[in-house]
Amino acid sequence: MPEQYLTVAQVAERLGTSERFPRRLIAERRIAFVKMGTHVRIAESTLNSYLASGTVPAVPSRRDRRGGNA
Repeated sequence: MPEQYLTVAQVAERLGTSERFPRRLIAERRIAFVKMGTHVRIAESTLNSYLASGTVPAVPSRRDRRGGNA
């Protein structure tokens, strides 16, 4: 299956943010992008990698670590 390239608006929608956030990521070179003339696109796989790299694993609650009952 060929790579899907997303517009800034599509990236913002998937992230649940305004378009300003992905534009800032692009401006600060914090996410890879493709420039086609005046258009900027982000590969779907790049967005998925960006999200995976920023994912913080859950930490068990104190109750879970004690192994006790509520």
